[in-house]
Amino acid sequence: MDHAFQAIVAAIGSFFVVTLLLAGVIILCQQYRNSSKARTRAIQRSTRPAPAPDASFSLAVVDASWSSDPNLIKITWEELAVATENFSPHLIVGDGSFGLVYKARLSTNALVAVKKLSPDAFQGFREFRAEMETLSKLNHPNIVRILGYWASGPERLLVYEFIEKGNLDQWLHEPDVSRSPLPWETRVNIIRGVAHGLSYLHGLEKPVIHRDIKASNILLDSKFQAHIADFGLARRMDKTHSHVSTQFAGTMGYMPPEYIEGSNVANTKVDVYSFGILMIETMSSHRPNLPMKLGQSDIGMVQWARKMKEQNAEMEMVDVNISREGLSEESVREYVRIACECTSQMQKERPSMPEVVEWLDSTPLKLFITS
Repeated sequence: MDHAFQAIVAAIGSFFVVTLLLAGVIILCQQYRNSSKARTRAIQRSTRPAPAPDASFSLAVVDASWSSDPNLIKITWEELAVATENFSPHLIVGDGSFGLVYKARLSTNALVAVKKLSPDAFQGFREFRAEMETLSKLNHPNIVRILGYWASGPERLLVYEFIEKGNLDQWLHEPDVSRSPLPWETRVNIIRGVAHGLSYLHGLEKPVIHRDIKASNILLDSKFQAHIADFGLARRMDKTHSHVSTQFAGTMGYMPPEYIEGSNVANTKVDVYSFGILMIETMSSHRPNLPMKLGQSDIGMVQWARKMKEQNAEMEMVDVNISREGLSEESVREYVRIACECTSQMQKERPSMPEVVEWLDSTPLKLFITS
């Protein structure tokens, strides 16, 4: 009986010892968690951006900055506020990936576009300034010209040339009585312009990758010449001819398969794939993020284009609103071939943009290109 009693006492004692040890561990963990939260709150307070300035403020009391780069003009917030009527909704002409675009007339009477960037468009002022001054040096007829910028705290305003006819997305997908369907030769000419602009970017000493080529980022002037816009995601490549990014880049429907599979390495072949998607979208007026109908099946745009090419049905891919009169089947087939090459699954199988330019400038496509 004594042995049983001793066993019970020992068990109770062990229970209390274990309980005390567990309680001690729980208390230590709780203290660590509380201290971690305190450190996190302190970091957040120290890194939290200053509130965005109001359009009515004075530059005298705000730490504002603008570029000393001779390629860019110096513009004050007050002038931009006046030019956009305090960023009036009725002057909004676009809604880009990183903010609203306003039509504005400066005091010099110059008509410009002003993009009010969202706070998360760039990581910080230094990165923003570096990107703007890089882009200010770009000089090509198929790239939108950046004129200047204004920045303070998280606020970023970008000023660039105003392009009259809006963007390609509007002409392809937004029916309007004032807009007739773009004819085949105009569409080919637009695509050719985009190809020339990308070839220029990729051919620089330090190539620039746009990373967000899509219809809404292609602006059209009064002669329907293409101008590549919205360089918010653009990056210069280093000597390895690639760029590793932790930032989500691109638009669904235009992103290459390697992005969707999780790769964060970008090179010029990323732009080539998006350009191929743009080619198919421009000829068919179908949105790339929506499924395509082939028989009873819904398939993706790239798969649809390949199937149609295999069936020698390229002419059926052409927008039904485009006149078939004088439309060369040979021209359409060559166009689809180039688009399919650009949208190859493997990066190494995609052509370079100079190759694409050479193809687009050759016969039979040149028969449909305005000089």
